[in-house]
Amino acid sequence: MLTSIIGYPRVGTLRELKFATEKYFKQNLTQEELQETAKEIRKTQWSILKESGLDFIPSNDFSFYDNVLDTAVLFNIVPKRYKDLHLSELDTYFAMAKGYQKGHGDVRALAMKKWFNTNYHYMVPEIEDDTAIRLTGTKLFDEFEEALNLGIQTKPVITGPFTLLKLIRYTGVKQAKDFAQDLAAAYVEVLEKLQKTDALWLQFDEPYLVHDLSKEDIDLFKQLYTTILSNKGSVKILIQTYFGDVRDIYQELTSLDFDGIGLDFIEGKETLSLLKANDFPENKILFAGIINGKNIWRNHYGDSLSTLAWLKSAGIHTVINTSCSLLHVPYTLKNETKLADTYTKHFAFAEEKLTELADLKVLSELDSYESHPAFLANKSLFDHRENCYDPEVQKRVNEINEDDFVRFPDFYEREKIQKEVFHLPLFPTTTIGSFPQTSDIRANRTAFRKGNISKEEYIAFNKEKIAECVALQEEIDLDVLVHGEFERNDMVEYFGEKLNGYLFTEKAWVQSYGTRCVKPPIIWGDVSRTEPMTVDWSVYAQSLTDRPMKGMLTGPVTILNWSFPREDISIKESTYQIALAIRDEVLDLEANGIRVIQIDEAALREKLPLRKSDWYSEYLDWAIPAFRLVHSKVKAETQIHTHMCYSEFTDIIPAIDDMDADVITFEASRSDLLILDSLKENHFKTEVGPGVYDIHSPRVPSTEEIKEALVKMLQKIEPEKLWVNPDCGLKTRGNEETKKSLVNLVAAAKELRKNYK
Repeated sequence: MLTSIIGYPRVGTLRELKFATEKYFKQNLTQEELQETAKEIRKTQWSILKESGLDFIPSNDFSFYDNVLDTAVLFNIVPKRYKDLHLSELDTYFAMAKGYQKGHGDVRALAMKKWFNTNYHYMVPEIEDDTAIRLTGTKLFDEFEEALNLGIQTKPVITGPFTLLKLIRYTGVKQAKDFAQDLAAAYVEVLEKLQKTDALWLQFDEPYLVHDLSKEDIDLFKQLYTTILSNKGSVKILIQTYFGDVRDIYQELTSLDFDGIGLDFIEGKETLSLLKANDFPENKILFAGIINGKNIWRNHYGDSLSTLAWLKSAGIHTVINTSCSLLHVPYTLKNETKLADTYTKHFAFAEEKLTELADLKVLSELDSYESHPAFLANKSLFDHRENCYDPEVQKRVNEINEDDFVRFPDFYEREKIQKEVFHLPLFPTTTIGSFPQTSDIRANRTAFRKGNISKEEYIAFNKEKIAECVALQEEIDLDVLVHGEFERNDMVEYFGEKLNGYLFTEKAWVQSYGTRCVKPPIIWGDVSRTEPMTVDWSVYAQSLTDRPMKGMLTGPVTILNWSFPREDISIKESTYQIALAIRDEVLDLEANGIRVIQIDEAALREKLPLRKSDWYSEYLDWAIPAFRLVHSKVKAETQIHTHMCYSEFTDIIPAIDDMDADVITFEASRSDLLILDSLKENHFKTEVGPGVYDIHSPRVPSTEEIKEALVKMLQKIEPEKLWVNPDCGLKTRGNEETKKSLVNLVAAAKELRKNYK
């Protein structure tokens, strides 16, 4: 058997690409220097992949920002507003990714959404009716030749046409079917150009195939690939799926002239059943995704070898593959110096997964592998894990009853009580939580972590920053304030560090979007809270003002989804453990006079099954109750907020309303407020703050722009239920742009109030 991976991380082992790109944005690095950094990262990674013995090495999986955006640009799918900026090719690309505001140019970025059921975000391409789809870019070919010049044969990777058409936003009257013929022709151009090179394979990534597919979807897929495959020539075509199984289109996939088909054996719960119930063509190669590309635990060799043995017995020509791109896990354990081997021996980051592929390749060819050292070492990992179980935590979870999920009185009674208690104006203004984390704030945290300053000095510095933040918000005249979260490194990592059951890495960074990287904590064992985590900061901030101060917490589902979860217990059980710990914090905040508590569930949708038939049975029937478990015991006078961002929430609005929060803020600015229709159609009862400007772009929105957004919101939302806020936390922004944006936000709300006296 041969080995393959779908893709590899690309920001650099120590985030070299992130830092170089950010320097370029600040004009501290030339475009040539940025390209040289990117080239060095690619060279290093291809060398690692080749030295590991990997047989199918990907190229074109590198990206300065996002692979879907790369594919759109490759085919000239660039909206006119970006072309009209008359920037260089790379700067036009970055303008699409993050917006542009300079001189006479002021253009918003493309929308950004979660990549299926992951914490990675992709840029949503826009296509206009007069877009001329054709091959205009060279990136795919350039990177293939770049690797070849290093003596490395690669398998170029590209987002497939079906997935691209399903993810694109259509801004005119034309829809997917109207562009299918031209797009298929553009992919044929790619094949024709590749045939003039030494390329042997081309990988089409088609993750959208694991969704529920309609007859129209299947017809569109067949139309696209009938054209493409009839022109494939000498280049072999691998169609690669991931994040689920292909039950709706298995017959069509296997009947078309693909040379390889990549299937997911980790999240594809029916993949093996499909193969057992149906013949797999003898003239095709199965790329079997049995190494988990989304989690960091070691592969269970016994289970994987059992699957591979069946595939071999069935006569299926198999390549051992990852379940998805390794983009979703950190680079390597080599940079982790503080975690004991007791823990790290259970983990496999991207580079370690290459070793697992190599091991499985060797073991799968043996008549008997049970006595092989690699198999025995792997088996021992699953025989025992230390410090995982806490009887007290398990007892608390087992004692949860139905009353723990219900808050009294009901929403409408609470709403009346809270309006009398808070006396907030119409269109109350607030922010989502964090304020800019400038270099001095990060330096203070680093100095404390390294022991260079005392705890007292660390706290005094943060209190000074909190006081400045509160004073700034009062100067701007926001109605509900936040303390700025200067003590927090990350909205999940901060809480994980204060909860039992978590482990933390030093440099295990994972790309979230563009230059934004996160360092997900690892849930090692049962989770509990020992002492208050946020109370002192919130109480201090509230002492500085008479205005309501929000206590800021991260919700249990988001903490779970933005961590690497355990695989030895269910996600539901692990989430309920976290929920009980956060509930303890909520009640402590309330007991200490904090009257507004925000429990962020930014990642609520992240693990929502991709098939609607599984939404409630496998996820929402416990994820929504987990949130209610956190706040069900607070008083009617305590206002519970939550926040959600960068996902498609329109189709689960009833479930979100069922969270029974008092106020929900959404990301909405990058999606042109498309969520508003769903709120109205579903008679959304919760008070709501759709974000009025995009904080992931450095551009400052005008008062008039924000006011226009609010007027649009008021067509679908009752005035008494509308809050005014940015669409996410301000942590990554600068102080100057933040103040200007919030001043305009408050001005827009005040102007609007005059019309609603």
